[in-house]
Parts: sequence; structure tokens; C-alpha cells
Amino acid sequence: MGQIKVTGLSFRYDGSFENLFENVSFTVDTDWRLGFIGRNGKGKTTFLKLLLGLYPYSGTISANTGFSYFPLTFGEDELDLTGWELLAARFPDREPWRVIRELACLGEGEELLQKKLGLNSLGQRAKFELAVLFSKENEFLLIDEPTNHLDAAAREKVKDYLASRSGFILVSHDRDFLDSCVDHILSLNKKNIDVQKGNYSVWWENKQRRDAFAEAENEKHEKQIRSLRDSARRMADWADKSESAKIGVSRSENRDRPANARTYIGSKTKKMQKRAAAAENRIEREIEQKEALLDDVEFVMDLKLSPLEYRKEVLFECADYTFRYAGAEQPALRHLSFDLRRGDRVLLSGANGCGKSTLLKRILLGTGAAPSEPFAFEESGVFRVGSGLTVSYVSQDTSSLRGSVPDFCAAAGIDRSRFCTILYQMGLRRAQFEKDLSEFSDGQKKKALTAASLCASAHLYIWDEPLNFIDIFSREQIENLILKYRPTMIFAEHDKRFEDRIATKIVEM
Repeated sequence: MGQIKVTGLSFRYDGSFENLFENVSFTVDTDWRLGFIGRNGKGKTTFLKLLLGLYPYSGTISANTGFSYFPLTFGEDELDLTGWELLAARFPDREPWRVIRELACLGEGEELLQKKLGLNSLGQRAKFELAVLFSKENEFLLIDEPTNHLDAAAREKVKDYLASRSGFILVSHDRDFLDSCVDHILSLNKKNIDVQKGNYSVWWENKQRRDAFAEAENEKHEKQIRSLRDSARRMADWADKSESAKIGVSRSENRDRPANARTYIGSKTKKMQKRAAAAENRIEREIEQKEALLDDVEFVMDLKLSPLEYRKEVLFECADYTFRYAGAEQPALRHLSFDLRRGDRVLLSGANGCGKSTLLKRILLGTGAAPSEPFAFEESGVFRVGSGLTVSYVSQDTSSLRGSVPDFCAAAGIDRSRFCTILYQMGLRRAQFEKDLSEFSDGQKKKALTAASLCASAHLYIWDEPLNFIDIFSREQIENLILKYRPTMIFAEHDKRFEDRIATKIVEM
């Protein structure tokens, strides 16, 4: 067992006015299964790249192990190679029998190595990469969001596999996934990085307890500050009145006044002024302590939504519905039957490639709000979409996001002030709004699409994998929002806890 020691780490990007990390220190063991969590854009991927030595930094990072990063990146020419060819060309230090052993643990056979990499599904590619990386000993793996775009079956395989391994940092926002396969949590907080033993649920329970204590202490400090300010104000008033009495009355005006009264009043005034100054100093100390208490408390603000109520009970229905893209040999959808009623939150469940996104785009097309890319198709069976439906759509693809926030809002026809407010409530700093959307992190881009959807009043919300890349705090926000406002929805998502809390109806594709 070795250790990774981080001491006094500070880092900021060129052109930035503030540090992303400032004087961070902690130690982790290299045989831990370490979950790494934090808000989008706070620097999780950046920290992994610092471990890899890709950026200059101040402070020290020491480790007696090598690092490997997931996901791997492949060139276009490499996608045309088989797994065997790729191992020989790029990973000659990996022993084939070890790779085959790791693949078997991931539920895949040797035949996966005989396929061209570009022909593999997202799940198969993730399994291939993990098998290659874990086949080398004395490597500490930096695993960055392995579950994005993986269906439920692939997630379960990867989850079980990681639970049987050790020696990695796992960046993930999937709460069920973290609970199942990590034994320590590395949390990137507002002011520091903290290490705790246990899985996500243990960390969350401890965090709730700490935050509640901090807020209670903060309330106590606020009461003390109010009391001290009242006391200081009274003493200052008394001191001012005493000073006036000392210099504002002459002996000729008040012949009964003792000769030493002026000296006595001056002495009393000084004492009151000292007490008032002492109270002010204590107020400042109390304020500093109060502010420090809430430094690492993540305030999850309530989001708002204004769904519209459709005039009819049924918004959408299909019966024995089959859909085929023009020119395709096989249908994308076969003999599908279900309906969507007011208040339903319908989850489309199934493996990648089963047609979930296709169905969502077809419904969107049926409402008159065409997807960004038109498509030709053939269909049979019953397919009815209610007339006059107003819909709000979140695509799983964020690659088209670019340009300024004002331009994006103008093109989408949404109120910029409300859009920025929602993003701020979801953890984005105001400085982020000055950037081009293409500079946002993947999670921040997905938040931008979600915020745009929340700005819209709609009869139906169509969301295609809305939680990809989004941090755990915003997942909680979105769940609480949906449970409070109960919009009519149809969505595809692989986050098990989100599915369990939100879906009122499940359609197996």
C-alpha cells in the first residue's frame, strides 16, 4: 500500500483572477476506492490532470505509483483497428491474458478484441478501456465519469466490476453508483478538499449533520452580533451624552456644579468609549467566525417551474407503433403501445440503441416543434399527439452550444434574467455568464439546456438524459423541483435514484 500526498497545492488557469485550488493538502492511500465529488466547474477533471502532470502548479504532489486516465482518447485511424491490433500498437506493455481476464470480469469475451473499436457500443468501449487500464499493476486509475451515456445494464456491469477492484479515483455524480463501489469520498468543497471514509450516503449524512450544526452556530453568532451591536450603540450614545455634558455647560451657567465634575465626566466618558470599542472589536471577531462557519456549506436553492395544464386528459398515445428510418434495414421501434396522460412522468427504459431518443424526437416532431435535424422515416400503427401542445425539450447532445449567453437566450426566446438566475441557483458563478457557452464544462452545458427548459411554461417536458454530467447537488434540486410542481413529462435517464423518485410510469423499450 502506498500513499498520494498533496501539500500546499495551488493552481489557477492563465488569465484567471482567482485560484481554482488554494493551499490544498490531504493524503489518500493507493488501495482505496475513492469517489471524487463536487459542483460542476469546480475543478475535478482539472485536479486529475494535475495528478497526471499536465499543468504547472505550486505546492507538491508525491506518489509512489503511476497514474492512468479514463476515458482514453483515440484517433480516427485507431477506431479502425481491432482490439488486438490496438493492444499491440498502443499498449505493448499490457499482457493479453490479463486483458482477457479483466474483460471476463466485465461480462465480455475475447471476441470483443476481434472487433474494430469504432464498431463497439459505448458500453463495450468503456469495458475495453477499463480492462486495458486495470490489466497493468502498480497503476492508480483516474476514472472520469464512466457512466455517462451508458445504459442500465452496462452501468451495472461497470459498477460491479469497480466494486471488486481497488486503487482508483472515481469522478461520478451517480449516487447509486458511488454507494456501490467506493469506500472513501474525496469532496471538492467551496473552500477546501476533504477526505472521509465511507460511501456517498455516509458522506451525505455527515454533510447534512455538519451543515445543520454550522447553520445553528451561525444563527447563534447572528444573535450575539445583534446583541453586541445594541450594547455598543447604547454605550456610544451614553458616551456622546457624557461628552456633551462635559463640554456643553460652563460654571457661570451652573454655579451649583462641583469643580471636579468635568474631570469625573471625562473619565466616565473614556470608560464608555473603551467599552463601546471593545464591543465593536468583538463584533468583528464574531462576524469573522460566522462567515467561516458557512464557508463550505453548499446551499441548494429551490428552483421554480410554471407548467401549463393541457385541456385534454391524454397528451400522446401510440398502439402497435413501428418506426423505421428511411433506408434502414431494421425498425428503430417495434409494436410500441402506451399513452401519456396529464400528470404522468413517463420513463423510457431500455438499452442504448433501443429507440428512446428516436421516440422523443418523433413526439417532438408531432407537436410541430421539429428537432434540430430533420429526418425521413416510415411508420405504421397508431401515433397520436394532442393538438396545440406546448413542449419544452432537453437534448442529450450539448455539442451545438456556443456563443454568448445573451445570444443563446435571444435565439431560444427565453428571458435572460431568469435564465441566469436559474444557472446561479444551480451553482454557476456570475463570472461564468461572461464566457462563451463553448467554454462551459460538460456539466455546465447540460445545466444551460436544463435552465432553458425550466424558463419555458409548457404542457409537456421532453427530456433526453437530462442528468448526464450534472453534479449531485443539482440532481437533488431537479428532483425536488419535479416532485413539487409535478409537470407532465416523458424522459430517458439512467440515474437509478432519479428514476425511482420521479417516474410514475415506466415504458420498457
